[in-house]
Amino acid sequence: MIKFVLLSGLVIILLVFGVACKPPDAMPTGTATPTARAATPTPHASRTPRPTRTPLPALEQLAQVERDVTYCTQDDTALKLDLYLSKRTSAALSPVVVNVHGGSWSGGDKTASETASDIPELLARGYAVAAVNYRFAPKSKFPAQLQDVKCAVRFLRAHAAQYRLDPQRIGAWGCSAGGHLVSMLGVTDPQAGYDDIGEYRAYSSRIQAAVPMAAPGDLTLYDITTRADMLARVFGVTTNINPVLIKASPITYVSRDDPPFLLFAGDKDPVISIKQSETLLQHLNNVGVPAQLVVVQNAAHCFPPSTPPLVPSREEMSQLIGDFFDQTLRP
Repeated sequence: MIKFVLLSGLVIILLVFGVACKPPDAMPTGTATPTARAATPTPHASRTPRPTRTPLPALEQLAQVERDVTYCTQDDTALKLDLYLSKRTSAALSPVVVNVHGGSWSGGDKTASETASDIPELLARGYAVAAVNYRFAPKSKFPAQLQDVKCAVRFLRAHAAQYRLDPQRIGAWGCSAGGHLVSMLGVTDPQAGYDDIGEYRAYSSRIQAAVPMAAPGDLTLYDITTRADMLARVFGVTTNINPVLIKASPITYVSRDDPPFLLFAGDKDPVISIKQSETLLQHLNNVGVPAQLVVVQNAAHCFPPSTPPLVPSREEMSQLIGDFFDQTLRP
């Protein structure tokens, strides 16, 4: 449960963790913002800090682990996921959450991601976790990455009986480029055209809960002077005002039937500005989708350890993510 109060004209987040679950339509909407100074952008891309990628801890006590499961094949490439089946569940079918790593759509790995520290919390709550890899730019430009993660969701539904997963209760979370892909999973339906490639097309790739963290919601908001190389490498564009970026932006697809969203943004993120999350939040709220934004104080990109410390702490963020999935993916 998250309670919010106003103090001195600023919004302060008070974190109160409990085990009670609320239905999705009871989820509060709006921005939860700790007291913080305005973020100071970094003018040079060479000074941009890299997100912290934490290797996954040994999880055998919490889960049965099936590694390098081929979920789809694209361009003669076998795409892999690691599946963590919680030992803490008593349900006949486990809700499942998909972990999508970041890396500017051009790198990273399912075994060591910016959000790896959340996995033990979710396993302890009885969730199955699927950590996925996908194709990288520049060899595979966008939307290859989205096509891949959509195929992963379809794979999980197609094999739900084999792994004792609940195909009606699938969520996803990730940071940076991974968070962007999570947002796109949440807002795009088959009419968007991203499900036309890959196996298991008889199954849906829609998810029931989305947690994008430090993620772009409107790609046209990127500063072309600092992100020109990335935009060219991933999307093949030379300006930030381009139909390709509009088509690749989550805000383009927002509709009232989208699932609940929990967004996180860092107040000192030099890579993804808070405006990106605020813009997506506004679009979601405008059509009545349950959504809220937690602005993390003292936080650089993807919430690495900080002095002064993060508020909420990284451990508290994991609990918030678990609470959100409990609200949205539990009966």
